[in-house]
Amino acid sequence: MSVLGDQSSTVSHDELSVRTRAILERLGVDVDLDVPRSHETIVARSPITGGNLASLRAADASDVDAVLADARTAFAEWSTVPAPVRGGLIRELGELLREHKDDLGALVSIEAGKIVSEGLGEVQEMIDICDFGVGLSRQLYGNTIATERPGHRMMEQWHPLGVVGVVTAFNFPVAVWSWNAVLALVAGDTVVWKPSEKTPLTALGVHALFQRAAAKAGVDPKVAQLLIGDRVAGQALVDDSRVALLSATGSTRMGREVAPRVAQRFGRVLLELGGNNAAVVTPSADLDLTTRGIVFSAAGTAGQRCTSLRRVIVHSSIADELVDRIAQAYESLSIGSPLESDTLVGPLIDAPAFAGFKKAIDAAVASGGEIRAGGQRVDDFGENAYYVQPTIISMPDQADIVRHETFAPILYVLTYDTLDEAIALHNDVPQGLSSSIFTTDLREAERFLSVTGSDCGIANVNIGPSGAEIGGAFGGEKETGGGRESGSDAWKSYMRRATNTVNYSNELPLAQGVRFAPVHG
Repeated sequence: MSVLGDQSSTVSHDELSVRTRAILERLGVDVDLDVPRSHETIVARSPITGGNLASLRAADASDVDAVLADARTAFAEWSTVPAPVRGGLIRELGELLREHKDDLGALVSIEAGKIVSEGLGEVQEMIDICDFGVGLSRQLYGNTIATERPGHRMMEQWHPLGVVGVVTAFNFPVAVWSWNAVLALVAGDTVVWKPSEKTPLTALGVHALFQRAAAKAGVDPKVAQLLIGDRVAGQALVDDSRVALLSATGSTRMGREVAPRVAQRFGRVLLELGGNNAAVVTPSADLDLTTRGIVFSAAGTAGQRCTSLRRVIVHSSIADELVDRIAQAYESLSIGSPLESDTLVGPLIDAPAFAGFKKAIDAAVASGGEIRAGGQRVDDFGENAYYVQPTIISMPDQADIVRHETFAPILYVLTYDTLDEAIALHNDVPQGLSSSIFTTDLREAERFLSVTGSDCGIANVNIGPSGAEIGGAFGGEKETGGGRESGSDAWKSYMRRATNTVNYSNELPLAQGVRFAPVHG
């Protein structure tokens, strides 16, 4: 496992702090970044060095109440604005994101630890969803429905839902907000965003750009608001009946807490939770292509994507060859500061993530697993920064640890002899987000995509499970939560449906042939 030079000396933490604040200033962020430390502050840190970047005031319950009151007031006007006009706001946001792509991408790398291309890619994803939203603003279609009653017309309309609460995770600190906010704003909703406590600065940067976009479009900036806070702020959004829809991205454990509390008040939830994504590799697979697809999906973002590849289910006849290829590819991966252009694997987000990495490896070995590559911490970057070697572990069976999602670059390898066995292994986990099969056999590919194949919300052929485009609906089944964000018809989650019937005749026929004699009085 190679490490390019002594990259820990590439940038000091003081230099990183100066660079971060310069970026925030260029983005237009105007908040106190040096609030005195207390239990009421959120500390922003960089996983690159493990050092602190800023100390921010945390929103309390009264802040949440005020923000939601403003959001409700703004909704009353915003919901009546024609959708194509609402799209004008999103166009302005997209242009500002293009203008500041490099700065915002660098901020993602600094705060989330993503390599340069991934930081820029996340901002590009935001730009893409803005383009999608502008087009969507003229395509919020309803249906005309055939009616059995003569002289009647039946149709459905889609109306704004209300205030949408958005709770996001650290691993996609800004793109997931845009998936939700763009669709919600085009739909006529207002948005309140509670980002991860681990990535507040990227949220501040995006919010500053949004406020500038709102000013250029002549829109009340309170249509989208930001709450920098901890669990207190998140729970307030969960429990407040003014939040019509709560979109929450995070762990399955978080979803189990959130869903019943929102349901208790008859609110809506959109959940994007855990993934335990697998690739089935068949004997006919192109192993060069397969290896490339696996390595990015498993090691990219240091295994901290919800769509990261966590399991390879490979035919026993080619298992050793495939593992050797992946291990050899892992040896060429440069591990280091994500700000270096040739780095391919950056840091884990924090100490708890590293503890989870170690615990999972120990559990896998205790269950009979054999470490085939990696498994160690890279110590060149300081005691508070957590860089690890992407790890391959061959497993005798799908032990409990394999069925558990560990947010780290650990790839479990399982073998199979028949496709039925492979699909059964694939589906035998609680999560159902993303999946893939590598094959050149048309029948195997179609079987995997069929109702008797992958049980995930995303199923791919000859590409890994990560790297979704915004055009398709993103989300999964089972403990992944069932939510859908981004493209396709995911916009319907942010609106309410009304079925309308218009009688333009002089008669009053009832449906189903019901007859009701008039009452004379």
